Amino acid sequence: MTEQHEHVRVAVIGSGFGGLGAAVRLRREGITDFVVLERADSVGGTWRDNDYPGCACDVPSHLYSFSFAPNPDWPRTFSGQEHIRAYLEHVTDTFRLRPHLRLSHEVLTMRWDNDALHWDIETSRGRFTADVVVSATGPLSDPKTPDIPGLADFPGKVFHSARWDHDYDLTGKRVAMIGTGASAIQIVPSIQPKAGRLTLFQRTPPWVMPRIDRRISGAERWLHRQLPFTGTARRGLLWGIRELQVQAFTKRPGELGLVESLAKANMAKAIKDPALRAKLTPSYRIGCKRILLSSTYYPALARPNVDVVASGLTEVRGSTVVAADGTETEVDAIIFGTGFHVTDMPIAERVVGAEGITLAEAWKDGMQSLRGASAAGFPNFMTIIGPNTGLGNSSMILMIESQLNYMADYMRQLDLLGEGSVLAARPSAVHAWTRRVQERMQRTVWNTGGCTSWYLDASGRNTTIWPGTTTEFRNATRRVDLAEYEVIRARKVPAPAAAADARAAKDAEVVA
Repeated sequence: MTEQHEHVRVAVIGSGFGGLGAAVRLRREGITDFVVLERADSVGGTWRDNDYPGCACDVPSHLYSFSFAPNPDWPRTFSGQEHIRAYLEHVTDTFRLRPHLRLSHEVLTMRWDNDALHWDIETSRGRFTADVVVSATGPLSDPKTPDIPGLADFPGKVFHSARWDHDYDLTGKRVAMIGTGASAIQIVPSIQPKAGRLTLFQRTPPWVMPRIDRRISGAERWLHRQLPFTGTARRGLLWGIRELQVQAFTKRPGELGLVESLAKANMAKAIKDPALRAKLTPSYRIGCKRILLSSTYYPALARPNVDVVASGLTEVRGSTVVAADGTETEVDAIIFGTGFHVTDMPIAERVVGAEGITLAEAWKDGMQSLRGASAAGFPNFMTIIGPNTGLGNSSMILMIESQLNYMADYMRQLDLLGEGSVLAARPSAVHAWTRRVQERMQRTVWNTGGCTSWYLDASGRNTTIWPGTTTEFRNATRRVDLAEYEVIRARKVPAPAAAADARAAKDAEVVA
């Protein structure tokens, strides 16, 4: 007796901005035969999982939202996590996505069936098959905690910023904060007033610019509600400023000295101690790592209950944490703000392609895909926020919407090719695209700025950032070029032969 399962045209994996955006776009394209598989019990992706104190976006709200779902009621110029999560719930309801959601369905394996020409998906709550998979698991979904000797025997509390323990009271506690990335600079000012003693372990100091955040007035919100074009204009202005700025990052890193002087002035205003200022001053070019925004980080570090250890954590001995420079500190709690599995996406271990190898194995020498979407050897499989689609200075929603354009045209091409057709990215096309991207990367600040960032993979290659403007990426993903794909079709076999040999009936031939 064959196992019962649901077959869909498209399976979307994840329900953050990428997954919900894909679901909305599929419906707008007239495709309703799809499911959104989500491992958690609600939508929201990274904005559901990251709810640490002070969590907010460092991209202005009117730009960090879908162009097709403007929100005139953003309360602040930079919105907090709870408002972004509420926005994603609102999008889910507005576009009637709930019937497509399969919550608490963690994808365990996805395997391409060369005979049936579909994806076989095992989840924690049953099996699905799908003609097309759209993977929107995102790069900021699986926390990365370093392997520190002695950590398992630490008697106090340990957690990652993306798995915040709200039941643990930090009041009066001795707290070690590990890391100085985007999460840490929001957490430090939020917990500093509570902590008895806060010790920040900093391997590399970040460049921090002031965060020009304010409440959006009732009059502004009323205007955006009554005259929607004003919200569109606001978004356009925010986008245009960043589009002009990106040239310095991608083509003229040498011109970033002025920006560095502004960042140093921001630091000097709050940090009067020259020794502390020296610890907090980066030695690399601004922009090489993500520029962070905060007007409260430096003032918090200057408080008497905060210590900055200019060294990474290397060992834990009982309740003592030990830095690489030998500094020893007794603590009650360790909080890791050490980022995510970005260049080694965990979902890649669970995807098995046409040649019987996992996506992780295919990417063992570095992630690469055609236009950030299609990997060689993985037919009818697309990633949203795939390799080299990240941004260093603007809104990821712009890149997601470009990839949704590409996904929509991909589905149109499959329709035109006829039922049972499959598109498989040509290895030569993937290599050519990757080579072009990496050639452009050579002169960018992310490669020449003198830092080691989470943008780089284990071999030092930047597989994360897009080395151009969002306009260039939008143009590159406007349409699917069939010359970059092999077209695979199910071979039609007469009924008697099919009865005699079911495998032959499902055999496939490459039509290129």
